[in-house]
Amino acid sequence: MPYLLGLLGAIVTVLVLLKRLADAGIDLGGLNPFARRRKRAWQNKFEANPLFGLEDPMDAAAALAVGVAKASGDISSEQKSALLAAFQSTFDLDLVAAEQLLASSAYLVGDGQIFTDQVEGVLAKSREQFTDNQIASTLTLIEEIAAVEGATQRQRELIGRIREILYNDSDSTTWQ
Repeated sequence: MPYLLGLLGAIVTVLVLLKRLADAGIDLGGLNPFARRRKRAWQNKFEANPLFGLEDPMDAAAALAVGVAKASGDISSEQKSALLAAFQSTFDLDLVAAEQLLASSAYLVGDGQIFTDQVEGVLAKSREQFTDNQIASTLTLIEEIAAVEGATQRQRELIGRIREILYNDSDSTTWQ
């Protein structure tokens, strides 16, 4: 019995000390491994490149088209016009929506270096949602964009890698 009273006294003492530390402003929440794991997972998700989180096939196809256009350098005005026209015809968008899609895709792709180095990562989340028709229209779209000013070697290599990735797994939904 005296051991039990000593143990209970020690527990109460520790709890009182923890309460006083919390009142003094010392945060002990960092000692919780579950909270730390949750925080780390959220930080990784928050700090991740949004280009690798594209789940919608239309967004991924638009990013692919812009990435192929940027593979040989900055996008020219002819390529921009071709991208807008292709987005309007391929995705059945009006001019404003096509411009917004082009702007968001250009922002996500950035200078194109990360895109060309890690195309597999860009398509990782959306690849399973592409249908055969979407794959065919995406490949037609990127080949059309590459042909605007004549496809460079880097663009042809990138299109080949994209074709490889898309044809490895081709199931699922439609554009709409």
